[in-house]
Amino acid sequence: MTNGGAGVAFVGSGSAQVKTVLSNEMLSRMVDTSDEWISTRTGIRQRHVANGDESLASLAAQAAESAIAAANMTPDAIDLIILATSTPDDLFGTACQVQAAIGATKAVAFDLTAACSGFVFGVVTAAQFIRTGAYENVLVIGADLLSRWVDWDDRTTCVLFGDGAGAVVMQACDRDRLLGFEMHSNGTMNGCLNLAYTPNSLPLVDDIASQKGSFTAITMNGREVYRFAVSRVPEVLGKTLFHAGLSASDIDWLILHQANQRILDAVAKRLKLPADRMVSNMAKHGNTSAASIPIALDEWVRSGKVQPGHKIAMSGFGAGLTWGAALLEWGL
Repeated sequence: MTNGGAGVAFVGSGSAQVKTVLSNEMLSRMVDTSDEWISTRTGIRQRHVANGDESLASLAAQAAESAIAAANMTPDAIDLIILATSTPDDLFGTACQVQAAIGATKAVAFDLTAACSGFVFGVVTAAQFIRTGAYENVLVIGADLLSRWVDWDDRTTCVLFGDGAGAVVMQACDRDRLLGFEMHSNGTMNGCLNLAYTPNSLPLVDDIASQKGSFTAITMNGREVYRFAVSRVPEVLGKTLFHAGLSASDIDWLILHQANQRILDAVAKRLKLPADRMVSNMAKHGNTSAASIPIALDEWVRSGKVQPGHKIAMSGFGAGLTWGAALLEWGL
């Protein structure tokens, strides 16, 4: 979809990492795996893991402050904060904690849950508030601490996930830099990737019972998720480019959710996109869910690779199952 109303610009990025690094070699001492087994199948060599003193709110706040500073703004200029996360500190929401932590006193804040598609969905949601004139400056954060919900005895999943946060500041402008987007969901495939709640009956009085359950660890059908990604991601990117009147050759950078290097390579091949335009940092970070795209974006911006005017195609995909894409032009 595209919209001919008020414009959206992308004016600042930021990211934050926890200090503790868990390498593949370290994991091989915990489960039956090896650096070679993990790296050849996923492209991941290490991941960051939050300790007991680190919270989602603190990590998201660091990324937010970095993005706001990069945009040459102060927190009190932010009108809206959207926190894309599946691992909140509080099930009632963590965005308000971030709002308080960074001193964004004028901002309304809420969480958005769409797993690994969360950041792309958050950017599209933010754009609608800007395009309608409701808000002028919006902070979109992608942050997850998936290490909280990993079964560290399951080598098929524990090798994949890490913790992190990334953010962008979006601003109203005369010319729209969000060139196109697409979002999709398929709940019939929900069972392929889960962090599910398991209810346990709690008797109260007479024949009345309540639930007092808990969330279980992440479970995943890796083969089905791979098939889904390599099929749907090129398709959704193609539709997004079509809406914008552009082709894959017009893309300066492609930033996919950093789930698996094989998925990235397969998508680039389908799009006939040169490998040097594909952004990949999963070797250092692993799969950080909603944080993966904004972390990669911020690293490429701060390294000077992304320049004002560059066209960036982003695509998130994962639990739900959900998938989506957004095409943007960086800078004012």
